[in-house]
Amino acid sequence: MSTFVQAFRKNIQTYTILIALVLIWVVFAIATQGGYVSPQNISNLFRQMSVTSLMAAGMVLVIVTGGIDLSVGRLAGFVSVVVAFFQANRWNTAFPDQPAVAALLSVLIGLAVGTGWGVMQGYIIAYLRVTAFIVTLGSLFILQGLVLLQTEGKTIPANQPVFSEIGQGYLPDTLGWLLTAAVIGIMFFMLFRGRRNKQKYGFPLPTLTMDIAKTAFYSLLLVVYVAVVNSYTVAPGIPYPVLLLALVAMVMTYVSNNTRFGRYAYAIGGNREAARLSGINIRREIFLIFALMGFLSGIAGIVLASYVGYGTIGAGGGYELDVIASAILGGTSTLGGIGTIPGAMVGGLIMASLSTGLQMLNAPPAATYVIKGVVLVVAVIADMYFKKSKA
Repeated sequence: MSTFVQAFRKNIQTYTILIALVLIWVVFAIATQGGYVSPQNISNLFRQMSVTSLMAAGMVLVIVTGGIDLSVGRLAGFVSVVVAFFQANRWNTAFPDQPAVAALLSVLIGLAVGTGWGVMQGYIIAYLRVTAFIVTLGSLFILQGLVLLQTEGKTIPANQPVFSEIGQGYLPDTLGWLLTAAVIGIMFFMLFRGRRNKQKYGFPLPTLTMDIAKTAFYSLLLVVYVAVVNSYTVAPGIPYPVLLLALVAMVMTYVSNNTRFGRYAYAIGGNREAARLSGINIRREIFLIFALMGFLSGIAGIVLASYVGYGTIGAGGGYELDVIASAILGGTSTLGGIGTIPGAMVGGLIMASLSTGLQMLNAPPAATYVIKGVVLVVAVIADMYFKKSKA
């Protein structure tokens, strides 16, 4: 049996979602006569997935530990209207000629609100021992009310020049290529460094050919993406939200795979009692995970306000469903203990791809909800099947 076939069988769930993503793109590309894979749509597609995928990166650890957070969408929406409020009613008068200062203060306030809410939820869940489902469901309703109170039923503008660049700006194409070259170089450096460390400590190693082929494949995808978005004549370059998402995904991947904090999260989800007996402070770990989830929701809310340019009464509504679905589609087990950040990014791309494709085909909103629901249920069934097969 070839090495590639063995690798496919070992990671069949991962490769299944990748194949599903390719099939979705092929179907929509044919249905839209190529419009779906145009540079404009590709650029917009990745920008649109950034808000929910930023939160999906944190949701992975929440679900891995056996928890859930139903409030993330409305928290991001609340952050967006708070940021819009300060942009429209405070910074215009306080810093009329300093848009960079106004933008920085808006970002700091958004992060503070998101993190503060996450800290509050984390404390109630971890130390007061209230079920995460109940706490976050209550938060969803509270935040929805706070959004209505903050907006007073009106749309609040958040379109100041520098702040708008966060969600609407593009990296110049030359810098995009330089960054791409740097990232590819880092990927190969980390490949050989990782192999050396595994060999040093006696861990089993896949073949060098397989590792190089995987890294080369990811590098090729990156090059193709940059080439496509740079060819978008109206607004060439990598969107800033996509750059921010890539940075968050890399940091969260490192944290989950290479830090004590990340390893403890998987240990808690795999066997909570064994983790407790091993000396892991479960309460502190859960508290920090929900605080981190709040921080990432704050980032998502800032990007949302900048991208839309307004704070609205419907801000963040329904996003929590896409966030949870992205994590589960990406292989995060609802039973806990299993999940990856890159998988959640692919799951987020699948959800965004479905929404964008159906919109381009002028499908009714009802069809979008039905299809997303079916996809989520199928993903959970598949997760249960693969976990039983491995057992």
